[in-house]
Amino acid sequence: MSLVFWDTMLFIYWLEDHPEHAGRVRSIFERMQERGDVLATSAFTIGEILVAPCRKKDQAMVDRIQSMFKQPFVTVLPFTADTATRYARIRAGMKVSPADAIQLACAAEAGVDVFLTNDRELAGRHVPGIQFVARMDIPLF
Repeated sequence: MSLVFWDTMLFIYWLEDHPEHAGRVRSIFERMQERGDVLATSAFTIGEILVAPCRKKDQAMVDRIQSMFKQPFVTVLPFTADTATRYARIRAGMKVSPADAIQLACAAEAGVDVFLTNDRELAGRHVPGIQFVARMDIPLF
């Protein structure tokens, strides 16, 4: 069993049934369920995903997204004062965007085994507290 953090785009691919990536995301999720892995993401992910439906004033989609991010389906990691210190260290030591640093800090604070992303710039980075930062298209699952 592993703690697997999904970056925001994986959820967006799934929700929007992205023609190129949704199948892979579903496959990863199914494999995670078979292995007994725990799916995690940050509260920041929820906020990012809610932007588009909030702009459109689509309350039904807002409700659907909010219900998706309830346990046991996904563990939502908070951004705490300790996480803020990790965020600062990541921003100071790596050339990553503030949003990416938030995600990495939340994952590192939780001690995730795998941080899955579709961001080529993040994949392969070494972040203390995260065992692997991997692209979703690499066959780990």
